[in-house]
Amino acid sequence: MTEPIEDFYAVIPAGGIGSRLWPLSRADAPKFLHDLTGSGHSLLRDTWDRLVPLAGPDRIAVVTGRAHRAAVEEQLPGIADLNVFLESEPRESAAAIGLAAAILHRRDPDVIIGSFSADHVIRGTRVFEFAVRDAVEVAREGYICTIGISPTEPAVGFGYIKMGAELVVDGAREAALVDTFVEKPDLETAKGYLADRGYLWNAGMFIAKASVLLDELAANEPELHAGLQELAEAWDDREARGPAVDRIWPRLKKIAIDYAVAEPAARRGRLAVVPGHFDWDDVGDFASLTKLITNGRKNDLAVLGPHARVLSDAASGILVSQTSRVISLVGVQDIVVVDTPDALLVTTVEHAQRVKGVVESLKLTGRGDVL
Repeated sequence: MTEPIEDFYAVIPAGGIGSRLWPLSRADAPKFLHDLTGSGHSLLRDTWDRLVPLAGPDRIAVVTGRAHRAAVEEQLPGIADLNVFLESEPRESAAAIGLAAAILHRRDPDVIIGSFSADHVIRGTRVFEFAVRDAVEVAREGYICTIGISPTEPAVGFGYIKMGAELVVDGAREAALVDTFVEKPDLETAKGYLADRGYLWNAGMFIAKASVLLDELAANEPELHAGLQELAEAWDDREARGPAVDRIWPRLKKIAIDYAVAEPAARRGRLAVVPGHFDWDDVGDFASLTKLITNGRKNDLAVLGPHARVLSDAASGILVSQTSRVISLVGVQDIVVVDTPDALLVTTVEHAQRVKGVVESLKLTGRGDVL
């Protein structure tokens, strides 16, 4: 299990600002650059460390914005320069993952790639490795394979995958065709999914031959595919790359890979899923971060910040401090406090999803200085 997979390349899309974690997560310091688990490393570095046993350090690529290049290379000193793929601006996951697929396919036409977000938390690394290796075997058969997470609760913050017929593949312990993708449900619907046992959380992990993924993209989004192929042709020419990115990247369509590739592939019977029996969280808001740090103990107060100065009396929730201020919480339950040098957020765990609305309001009022 310790040997890397010879024809496998791991891709880490490292983009987005994590707006529901504002003001901790910012445009210049998005959540993948933070340590949100107390591991001593950023989420990006934790992702890298999970993938090294599967791909080896020389076969991991990161797709990120130009503004984050220095931070990414500082946190991943083992990454090769040719494996840092820079976007001039955010264009959603289909462009990011498609670019990596097009570049790597030109370098190795038989390569199998796996896409794993830079800002997710996974516990149970060995079980994660089993799932990825199973998914690679499924991908060898020409399928695009995703890893779905076995639900542990009726979560309403995740999309779901409905499993179809069992898929028997040599070397894979369990796999199934994907029937449909389901958007985030309400609570009662989520309870039904949990009881059904035929639904998995959609964790956004995709494993496929690069050629298969690109063929699917060409069938569904031909203009996006053409632009990415043009970029890939210029990519390994240092003089041609910059002008090509500046000319082509801004006009690429913004679309998630779920819509551009996964859902159409499912309708054609080309999408498979391997269940992942490991703990996973996309740390999408302060509610999920609170639960992650307290291990679900609702009466606990989670504290983040190496120099946090906290006085707490009968308080629960989460406190994130990036200042030297003393913060006192007395008799408040499920509170969220994020104290930074230029912005203060106070809300509750129940309303954590609404933080994104604050970010949108700040954009409309021109307060980009705190974003």
